[in-house]
Formats: sequence, structure tokens, C-alpha cells
Amino acid sequence: MMTMQQYHNPVLLKETVDGLNIIENGTYVDVTFGGGGHSKEILKRLGKDGRLIAFDQDQDALLNRIDDSRFTLINENFRYVKRFLKFHGVMSIDGILADFGVSSHQFDVPERGFSTRFESNLDMRMNQQEQLSAFHVVNEYDEEQLRQVFWQYGELRNAPALARTIIAARKENEIITSEQLKTVLKKYLPPRKENKILAQIYQAIRIEVNQEIEALKEFLLQTPEILKKGGRLSFISYHSLEDRLVKRFIRSGMFEGEPEKDVFGNVSVPLKKIGNLIVPSHEEIKLNNRARSAKLRIAEKL
Repeated sequence: MMTMQQYHNPVLLKETVDGLNIIENGTYVDVTFGGGGHSKEILKRLGKDGRLIAFDQDQDALLNRIDDSRFTLINENFRYVKRFLKFHGVMSIDGILADFGVSSHQFDVPERGFSTRFESNLDMRMNQQEQLSAFHVVNEYDEEQLRQVFWQYGELRNAPALARTIIAARKENEIITSEQLKTVLKKYLPPRKENKILAQIYQAIRIEVNQEIEALKEFLLQTPEILKKGGRLSFISYHSLEDRLVKRFIRSGMFEGEPEKDVFGNVSVPLKKIGNLIVPSHEEIKLNNRARSAKLRIAEKL
């Protein structure tokens, strides 16, 4: 059984929750519940009439449910946020918090297959009920699909070579474990860069398995619809693919192109950025290595 103790400290805890500008009787959503650290801090700042709804698609996170009448935990992917809020009778909210990426707990449990540190079966599913796993991506995707995954989600220049090598190796035997994958790709992992390149390869496969970019886009598009005027969003990203999407959406309400101007040259965008990009202090990174790549962006509904 997993317990709360096995989840690390939440990243940028004070800054992220401060960014929500909490009102005591407000309704807030934490779409990445995990160990419940951010949620607990939000509840501390809410009054008796406040409400917090949390989402997490990982079954393990349900064991950290907070015993509080103001709190509801929904075991779903945040890409369905609007639908499940509506199901719970919530049409608009005062703030929404997200800490994207893989939880420390998921990285630390070897059999989940997220970490390059452990020998494990290729899995990487955040929702363990899903069919698509890292094993399927590595063993069943064709060469073009694999190339796209490594290029788009790992930003790996040698994506074609990685894809070709995997295809050739799996003709001999299925690639079942993380160690087998490392062995197959050994010639692309020079000793001094092995960890960095492996992390990019794992990131690419993980994003594909969990459809993270599609889910993030679907989620972001719903945020202006569910936020009240003046409501805040407070989002932490860990890699450039996520952060670029969040930054661009806050600026223009779009992922590509530019918003249309009216006859006076004004653009109508749903959000305005609050403050500048926030990154963790050296002290926080020392205490929690996971914080090193975190970027916090805060915005308000216009």
C-alpha cells in the first residue's frame, strides 16, 4: 500500500497557492492532486464555505484523499475537467492549480517504469487502466511513428536512427524491460551524456503513452470557460513543450497563429498574465531535486 509519506514535498508550494489569490468562500480546483500537498495548502486558506475539487487519474493518489467536508477527489484525467465539474454541480470556479508532469511517487516506484534509475518492465502509464503502455509504443509502433515520437516529444536530433535501431532489434526479440531498451540503444548513449539522452528518450515515450500534449491542450482550452472573471490559474511546467503551450495560451488564448484584431487593432484574449515567470530558489532545489526544471506561470481571467 502506498502512503502519503512516499510523496515528496510539492514544488513551489507557497508561490503556486499565493498565485491563486484565494478568497475564503471560493471554489478551487487542483487538477494534479498527487500527494495532496498543494490541496492541503489551499484548504488551509479556505473558510468553512469554501470548496476544493481535485483530479488525479492515478489510482495510487486516491490513497491520499483528504478527510475534509469541503474536499472532493475525482479519479479522472484533467482533460475532462469541465465535464466532471458539471457532473458535480460546479459551473464556474475561482481558481485552478496544476503541477504538470510525473509525480515524485510515480518516479520512485520501480515497477511503474517512469525512472531511468531502475530495471523494470516498460510501462509508464499514469492511468494504469489504459491499454497503451511504453511496451506497446516500443514494440508495435512503426518506424515513422517512433521517429515522430522521439523528434516531437524528446526533441532528439537522431530520432530517425533511434527508430531504425529499435525496429531492427525487436525483429529478433521483443523489448520488454528498461535494461533491454538501454542495451538496444547503447551506441547512442555516450557515458557523459547517457542520463540526459535517456531522460529525453523516456520523456518522449511517456508523453506518447499518456497523450500528455493532447490532454494539456484540451485542458487549457477549457480553463477560460470554467474560470469566473478575475479567477486565477497557477500552472507549473517541467519541460519546454509544456511551458511553451502554457505561455502561448496565456498570451493569446491559442497554440499557434495570432488572435484576430478588431477594426481598431485590438485583440480579444481570455487571460492576462500576472507577474513574471517564477522558478524555485537554490534552497528549494537543494531540498527537492525535482524542482530544478519547474516554471510557474500565473494568469487571470479577463
